[in-house]
Amino acid sequence: MEKVIAHSLFTEFDIGLFKAGKHYRLYEKFGSHITTLNGVKGTYFAVWAPSAKAVSVIGDFNFWEDEQHQLNVRWDSSGIWEGFIPNVGKGSVYKYKIHSNNADIITEKADPYARRCEHPPKTASIVWDDENYTWDDAQWMKKRKANNALDAPFSVYEVHLGSWKRKLEHNRFLSYRELADELVSYVKDMNFTHVELMPVMEYPYDPSWGYQITGYFAPTSRFGYPEGFKLLVDKLHQNDIGIILDWVPSHFPEDAHGLGFFDGSHLYEHPDKRKGYHPDWKSLIFNYGRNEVKSFLISNAIFWLDHYHADGLRVDAVASMLFLDYSREEGEWEPNKFGGRENLEAIDFMKEMNEAVYSLFPDVQTIAEESTAYPMVSKPTFLGGLGFGMKWMMGWMHDTLQYFAKEPIYRKHHQNDLTFSMTYAFSENFMLPLSHDEVVYGKRSLLGRMPGDEWQRFANLRLLYSYMFTHPGANLLFQGAEFGQSEEWNFQQSLDWHLLQYDVHKGVQSLIKDLNTLYKGEPALHQKQFSNDGFEWIDYNDSENSVLVYIRKGKLVKDNIIVVCNMTPIPREDYRIGLPKQGTLKEIFNSDLKSYNGTGEYQNKTLKSEKKDWQYRKHSVAITIPPLGMVAFKYSK
Repeated sequence: MEKVIAHSLFTEFDIGLFKAGKHYRLYEKFGSHITTLNGVKGTYFAVWAPSAKAVSVIGDFNFWEDEQHQLNVRWDSSGIWEGFIPNVGKGSVYKYKIHSNNADIITEKADPYARRCEHPPKTASIVWDDENYTWDDAQWMKKRKANNALDAPFSVYEVHLGSWKRKLEHNRFLSYRELADELVSYVKDMNFTHVELMPVMEYPYDPSWGYQITGYFAPTSRFGYPEGFKLLVDKLHQNDIGIILDWVPSHFPEDAHGLGFFDGSHLYEHPDKRKGYHPDWKSLIFNYGRNEVKSFLISNAIFWLDHYHADGLRVDAVASMLFLDYSREEGEWEPNKFGGRENLEAIDFMKEMNEAVYSLFPDVQTIAEESTAYPMVSKPTFLGGLGFGMKWMMGWMHDTLQYFAKEPIYRKHHQNDLTFSMTYAFSENFMLPLSHDEVVYGKRSLLGRMPGDEWQRFANLRLLYSYMFTHPGANLLFQGAEFGQSEEWNFQQSLDWHLLQYDVHKGVQSLIKDLNTLYKGEPALHQKQFSNDGFEWIDYNDSENSVLVYIRKGKLVKDNIIVVCNMTPIPREDYRIGLPKQGTLKEIFNSDLKSYNGTGEYQNKTLKSEKKDWQYRKHSVAITIPPLGMVAFKYSK
């Protein structure tokens, strides 16, 4: 049998960067790489295992026998084991067998840098090379800086690939290639600007939804080959749709083939259980203070932007990384060196990750899922911020859903639940999320939370979405919400697409389609979505009638939009609102149209302003507001 030949892809400069935590393209060096050495084709392997006394590559090419292909340890104390194995090529299945210096522990591990993994429940890595894929998204890549800018519309459709749609006759997943047709055409038809995918990196356990990752550099094999995933991204781009990937640097599972206790030591995870174990998720936490781990994680973020042309990363569970006492009782955590609860190493890591991402890919966005009042999450690092592009507005989501769950008769006592968001709306670059987390674990679907009879529940849902799309910030909707899915989300089955045979659900879908068109087409709704210059109250005091009136502003005054929301099922006719100036108003949106399955009875024809003082303004107009409805107006030319 062919022996391992000494070979290295690492330069001394690479090693220096790796040890310093500054190597951001480790995927070009570590893992398995098909190459030709002295005229012989084979595969180069490299793995980091500093506590090992021996590392072998075992696989289908050597009957999974230990010691047949032992890697060589580098002389420079980097802890890297490497070597070239002749005649091992694409499709070969392998693992690393590691004999540890620590108590003679033996581990069998998947390759942390593998580009493809076996289909779960199998756990090995696969030698792969998809470099021959020819991208056809040059047009998108050229203009995506404008498409992903903070003053561009961000209407995001959050998708779990395993449950968006299935082939019912076989109850199987759609493949990446099938999704490249069906998902892309649907998202384009619905007018969303971006898709966000729940984690596509390889994961062993379906009920984790992908948030317990074992293959950080491999698209999950559940839906096909890496080339298939590239095709999905490519097709989205060809149709002017951006793609955001959920990324999980906060924790990883304890599965035997994963990163945990990799070389018989706490290599990737923090050795102190108070910092290295997550009690909520029964998982391990990365050691953010270890340079090599920092390089691994930042390289992984860069990999998906570089190799798969991703347009952004939504970083999961940032709050759990920020605070040492997250989900821990007194005595279960240790303060930092200043006596505080902040995890200083994790904070430094996040800042460095964002700096690396934006310096190498200035035309993408990073988005923090962060639920606390930690300041300046989406502010640049040079100002003392964490450096994210956006942050999920969890407070808005919680208060708004709580408000909409109340019977309309009680809403007058809770107007502050809605108006409060404007006191902090511009402290961060906020994305408004109605995500998968809001429709699981007994919380019910969004439609299921709405009070009243069937007509009121659907009107409430349409009003919720209309209010959301006209509130400052970017938007995110989870799959199924766009047509009023009745049941809670179930990751094991397809969405309830059959509901679209009913007018009530079809109406919600039509509304979302038109709200996306409105949001994309009206500069006032996105140009200043993160600036207090883009919003002005006309009236938030009419709690008795549960009515809100506000202006959304663009860079040009002519683009400004006046929005009026009626949170009760009582139509408001001849309802007077103050105006910023005189002129003629034209209704540009109404959530109660017949095409949305509304009444269609409460619409406004062209309205001329009157010189009549109202709400501290010199001009006003009397309008009609539909029951549980939103209307939007613009001054006509």
